[in-house]
Amino acid sequence: MQIFKYISVVLMLTFVACNPVPDIDDSTMLDGDQIFDLTLTQPEKYLVSEYMPEPTEAQKDTPVIIAAHGYTATTFEWDELREFADSARTFYVSQVLLGGHGRTYEDFKASDWKEWQSSIVNEYVKLHLLGFRNIYLAGSSTGAPLVLQMFKSGMFANYTKPRGVFLIDPIVVSGNKTLTLVNLLGPVLGYSAVNLDTNEAGKWYVYRPQETLKQLMALIDLTRKDLENGITLTPGTELKVYKSIVDATADPVSAVLIHKGVRKSNGALTDVEMVDSKLHVFTRLRGRDSYTSKDIQLQQKAFKDMENRMTR
Repeated sequence: MQIFKYISVVLMLTFVACNPVPDIDDSTMLDGDQIFDLTLTQPEKYLVSEYMPEPTEAQKDTPVIIAAHGYTATTFEWDELREFADSARTFYVSQVLLGGHGRTYEDFKASDWKEWQSSIVNEYVKLHLLGFRNIYLAGSSTGAPLVLQMFKSGMFANYTKPRGVFLIDPIVVSGNKTLTLVNLLGPVLGYSAVNLDTNEAGKWYVYRPQETLKQLMALIDLTRKDLENGITLTPGTELKVYKSIVDATADPVSAVLIHKGVRKSNGALTDVEMVDSKLHVFTRLRGRDSYTSKDIQLQQKAFKDMENRMTR
């Protein structure tokens, strides 16, 4: 009897709410027609390949991190690492905007996870062609499985091998269990909406099209299966996971699956650090309504550890 009630509710929702159109304010929302992410208009301020098109030999030896943000976010998520690097002067940060992101709701809606990944791949190839010898990859949240899929695909066979990978609060298992229902209820609801903090407006999408939620689930489901079968890093590549112990978005078990499922080329396990934080992507503090001095310390500790691993 309960199953029939459930089906009835779904059918009713389908009738009254199929393919609703979100109410988008073009002047203040990332979902609108205004371009908020300057990577699209001023790439030379964010991409190492653009602002360093003729690197010196010393610059080619300096570590470069290609930093990939999460689902529905923008390069804003890595601004603080970029500022840390500018202050340290020991490494560069190339902030990539995931494909399909930073554009209108309709553009985002039409994108798939391989398009999201394409900007990471493109920047990697450009840095390789420019002769950079110490390339690193960093992925936060959804950026993490996108990076892992680059290894699974074998794309590095013909390019400079990455020296290391940093994953911040990677999502392989969602902390939001209702996400698993997107294939059933997605066509009914059309999209989901999130509440942003005041200073996050214009930096994240408010509306999440069900088409992209399906792509997110396809990506993390594929990555989880690939981890079960095993992902091997390229020779000489290190990996470190930093994972908040309480995370409503990315279940902490994601870190365990990566630790068990990713091996170095010599068969050794990779490093995982469980961080005493309740923030998703704890390395991004700017834009949040509130954070503590402890949060700042955890962020800076992670940044310093990343620097040490690249320069030791």
